[in-house]
Amino acid sequence: RHEYSELHNRERRELFIRGTDLFGYVGIEAVLDQMRRKTMKSGFEFNIMVVGQSGLGKSTLVNTLFKSKVSRKSCTPNYEEKICKTVKLHSVSHMIEEKGVKMKLTVIDTPGFGDQINNENCWEPIVKYINEQYEKYLREELHVNRKRRIPDSRVHCCIYFLPATGHRLRPIDVEFMKRLGKIVSIVPVIAKADTLTIEERQEFKERIRQDLASNGICIYPQKEYDEDQEEHALNEKIRESIPFAVVGTDKEHQVNGNKVLGRKTKWGIIEVENVAHCEFSHLRDLLVRSHLQDLKEVTHNIHYETYRVRRLNESNVDFSVLGLTPWLLENGTADQSESQL
Repeated sequence: RHEYSELHNRERRELFIRGTDLFGYVGIEAVLDQMRRKTMKSGFEFNIMVVGQSGLGKSTLVNTLFKSKVSRKSCTPNYEEKICKTVKLHSVSHMIEEKGVKMKLTVIDTPGFGDQINNENCWEPIVKYINEQYEKYLREELHVNRKRRIPDSRVHCCIYFLPATGHRLRPIDVEFMKRLGKIVSIVPVIAKADTLTIEERQEFKERIRQDLASNGICIYPQKEYDEDQEEHALNEKIRESIPFAVVGTDKEHQVNGNKVLGRKTKWGIIEVENVAHCEFSHLRDLLVRSHLQDLKEVTHNIHYETYRVRRLNESNVDFSVLGLTPWLLENGTADQSESQL
């Protein structure tokens, strides 16, 4: 009986009607056009955090990624570099439009991280900021009369800049990524990779991957989130390339009659978008062209969900601030409770 039940279930799972089997055109595929039109009208949000010591080219790389002046330095008038006593976060938001698609891009910079003599607990302001955004979203979500579209300020991706030392991960890098990997998607990159030879770069990447594995550090994309074989194969290639060795610049140069983004040196031009020179294009493909939506889904379904469950299980959640009572959360929505009263 058990074998028959399994066979019956398998047959039911495999039974579906193909387009060629329909009596006529239904128009199911038009759903994709509807979704596209809605997205183009409303646009979407993407929040990216950059973390690393001063002088690693964080602002330049972000400007290079989106081919516009979107970093804190390039947006703030009369900006002066100051040495921060502690980590102080700055966020800058822009509306970027390309071929009718609108994206509200927010860049969160972390000046002061790792710049001090004593860097003890320098990651705490960053952890606090990320959790504050989850808390803000949770409070909006739990309001009885919540907004139709909740503003999303949650950090979807954290790019962690590693200095091109050629050695191993520093203790501060290990401690930071250990803590942050549990609450946000981290993508490590080797900054200013043109200071290393090809052989040094490859050896450095191998050492970093070993350190990440030995310390149990979670970086994006994680194997347990792969949904199918095709996605697993794509993500395996990315995991083999991480950390990406990148070079950033906002200056154009002439190469064989074409304008290219690059860094000019005495011995030639390092082309940023040339995969033979650096892995900048791989990073951009991951963040924008192939995994942007997945980064948002992992943030919402994994990191935010973990935070939400933990907060709602805590006994000290102040439900009165949210306009709710614990009974409402346990027994359904406000409408259900009112009908029962």
